[in-house]
Amino acid sequence: MPDYEIKAVVKLTCFNLKKQLPDPLSTAKGEVKMSQIRDIKLAPEGHRRINWVSRHMPVLNHLIGEHRAEQPFKGLKMTVCIHLEAKSAYMAKAFQACGAAVTITGSNPLSTQDAIAAALVEDGIEVFGWHGATAEEYSAHIRGSLEHGPQLVIDDGGDLVTMLHTERRDLLDQVIGGAEETTTGLIRLRAMAEDGALTFPVIAVNDAMCKYMFDNRYGTGQSVWDGIMRTTNLLIAGKTVVVSGFGWCGRGVAMRAAGLGANVVITEVEPIHALEAVVEGFRVMPMSEAAKIGDIFVTTTGCRNIIAEEHIPLLKDGAILSNAGHFDVEINKQALAALGKLSGQPRLNIDEYEMKDGRRIYLLGEGRLVNLAAGDGHPAEIMDLSFALQFGAMLYLLREDKKLPKAVIKLPHEYDQQTASIKLASMGIRIDSLSCEQEAYLNCWQVD
Repeated sequence: MPDYEIKAVVKLTCFNLKKQLPDPLSTAKGEVKMSQIRDIKLAPEGHRRINWVSRHMPVLNHLIGEHRAEQPFKGLKMTVCIHLEAKSAYMAKAFQACGAAVTITGSNPLSTQDAIAAALVEDGIEVFGWHGATAEEYSAHIRGSLEHGPQLVIDDGGDLVTMLHTERRDLLDQVIGGAEETTTGLIRLRAMAEDGALTFPVIAVNDAMCKYMFDNRYGTGQSVWDGIMRTTNLLIAGKTVVVSGFGWCGRGVAMRAAGLGANVVITEVEPIHALEAVVEGFRVMPMSEAAKIGDIFVTTTGCRNIIAEEHIPLLKDGAILSNAGHFDVEINKQALAALGKLSGQPRLNIDEYEMKDGRRIYLLGEGRLVNLAAGDGHPAEIMDLSFALQFGAMLYLLREDKKLPKAVIKLPHEYDQQTASIKLASMGIRIDSLSCEQEAYLNCWQVD
């Protein structure tokens, strides 16, 4: 069991972290920190957004209250590469309140919110990132975030850990460990581990039950359709929605599409997932068939060329393409530009491509994560669970210290149980517990 207890009663207070910190824009010598952000004047709006989500993240608030006094991260430097918006900002402030010197950078050029970045700088957190960064700027921001030499890292997609193992190998010896937030990142990290390249333990937070069951499924399911609907302002009911991939993210997207009245089609490569989609009542077919009938496409696979060059000529006039995978490789944007021409932006975050035969194809959010490039990401209550797990993962790394192998490691189930228990308590929900007799029964192979 972890070093701390699960408390039965949760105080539903949010913490004004800013008031308990020293002058946030200065170092000990009074020098301005070297953050790279768009505009510090946007900070007031960022504070408002962070304060809003803080009131809806009771699990993280509970952990702050429980660990602030002991300062478990005191003296440790932490670099976080993540979608830089209000919920992740509050997680960064939680680590800061518990002693960590936090530096944060964006894990996607279109998901960084400039007002949030400015607010964090005012709160004494070094920030490297701005919305709409070029590929060169994006890499430079990650590079800058590593300059303070972290002992702990949190990654979202694997770019930070990859840069540590390529450009900044001089920093590897001091890294205690890290945690990864996404399916895409874990694919990369497991490949590194298989090749013997991974030099420190990484906790697979994405594989924790309270992450994939709630964040991947319910979070992605809601935020994807929030992004699509606010961007297009079109009706979903009655349309044919093609969801590529029926993992936890795909399940959530398909479930919410069906709830909105769409006719849902699933494309898959894994037979068990495909069979599951069938028995859930969805049509399953190859993309070569789905491309001809889809009105809205959502890719959720973590792989590349899901909507490939050969599928683009099959798309209907007015087809809408969107991606919910971490990288912008699931829709072949190069083929889309080669087969047609970019004719404008009918609405913010919509690129219109006119094909030679007159068809118009619409790409949302430049093919990047539609829920963040064209929306605000997952609901605060969902990210509360995921970031509580990240907090637990960092505590676990410190608790185990050098005992863990240099591999991708599962977060112990007790952290899932703790997170769910605190969440239930915050909702005023009580559940049963096993009696001694029941526990004995479940642990005995001889039945009376």
